[in-house]
Amino acid sequence: MNQTIHHFPEGFLWGASTSAFQVEGGYNEGGKGPATTDGSVGPGIADTKVAADHYHHWKEDVDLMAELGLKVYRMGFAWSRIMPDASCTPNPEGLAFYDQLIDYLLEKGIEPFVTLYHFECPQALVDAFGGWKDRRMIDAYVKYAEVCFTHFKGRVKRWVTVNEQLIATAAARNTGDTETDPRRRQKNTYQMSYHVSLAEHKAFALLHQIDPEAQIGPVCAMQVIYPASSRSADVLAAMNAEEMMQNYMLDISVRGEYSPYAASYLRRENFYPETAPGDDIILKSSGPDFIGVNYYFSDCAKERTEPIRFDRFPPWSGGDFQLCDNPYVTKTEWMDRGIDPLGLQIGMRKMYDRYRLPMIVTENGMAYSEVIGEDGCVHDPYRIDYITRHLEQIQVLIDEGYPIFGYCPWSFVDVVSSHQGFAKRYGLVYVNRTDTDVKTCARVKKDSFYWYQQVIANNGLPE
Repeated sequence: MNQTIHHFPEGFLWGASTSAFQVEGGYNEGGKGPATTDGSVGPGIADTKVAADHYHHWKEDVDLMAELGLKVYRMGFAWSRIMPDASCTPNPEGLAFYDQLIDYLLEKGIEPFVTLYHFECPQALVDAFGGWKDRRMIDAYVKYAEVCFTHFKGRVKRWVTVNEQLIATAAARNTGDTETDPRRRQKNTYQMSYHVSLAEHKAFALLHQIDPEAQIGPVCAMQVIYPASSRSADVLAAMNAEEMMQNYMLDISVRGEYSPYAASYLRRENFYPETAPGDDIILKSSGPDFIGVNYYFSDCAKERTEPIRFDRFPPWSGGDFQLCDNPYVTKTEWMDRGIDPLGLQIGMRKMYDRYRLPMIVTENGMAYSEVIGEDGCVHDPYRIDYITRHLEQIQVLIDEGYPIFGYCPWSFVDVVSSHQGFAKRYGLVYVNRTDTDVKTCARVKKDSFYWYQQVIANNGLPE
């Protein structure tokens, strides 16, 4: 009996995602400079020096993407591979690496969808002036963007400015911020975030000038925050959490300004960033073409009953809310916040209603501690179920008229996790290495690879 296929729109971009620092390796090859993400996470945990060794397996990986049927590959550039030092002089070897990768993707009919900044800040710029804490970082980013936009014009049609500004500016390992005073560190976070937003807007305008046919947008860590109860104070707490964990950043990325609540909170806590004359013009005169959405789980908040503290991570836990457990979602080994597919529909509806921009899911996936079985395979029905349930929500949104133009699960191959190394695996393709033994990094297609291959070939899920 033939299965009925619920088709997605013609031209829907079926893809998969990685980031440069988590997949490439080759940290000291090809003229690459050091990045903040290159340091050791802890004893016995893999770092980024080899990662998934994509630097040496790139052609094999693209062949696997073509076999999978990908329409788009959401990838990242390592800024410090293209500009290794504080002079911001382009590195020909770094550009050549991405030339060969992008040209081969295009040869295989796969669109490269490039993220300029995915957590990895060039260490040379942190050493020179403190990285994103300093306005000089804006000019450095714009120089980097201009080189990329010009060099890859006509080959890269979609760009991401910054992946998850929330984490990119709050995690010390990403920013290189060594501030130990909790309040000053929090103030630094909002100052860095503001500088990122200015750099983004300059990049929006620059791309539209250099390559008017190309598109550009931010990728956010979408926050779906439920109130712990129907008490009005808990409902307000959930609103405050979404405002300060998502909307204040997207508001300035899309609208060029903070919401009244966000501005009031930042002033009240003496966190409002330092600005300069002319910033408003920069923020208001350009905007993104789309929003990328990273979504793994939802969260829950309640009225704050404890004193505000800024000495915890994440630093936004110091706001007008307290994050709390949600008993109605399914917890997993690596997801203590719980699986919540319906949250994807809820969050994307809110996002479109607020910003009225096309959207693409740029990350969505499930981690598991996997090993190759005795049969030489990796059986991952849990990942197939997770992706299926989230794709069902995207189908609902599309049927209702929401402009969602693509889906990229995280991740294409197993990548080195920012904190858990290779114990935590998300990939459709297994990378045969451990935290302590690099082995050959051989690629092994998981069951989810073959399943997703059929979804792409059918342009939809079987009912």
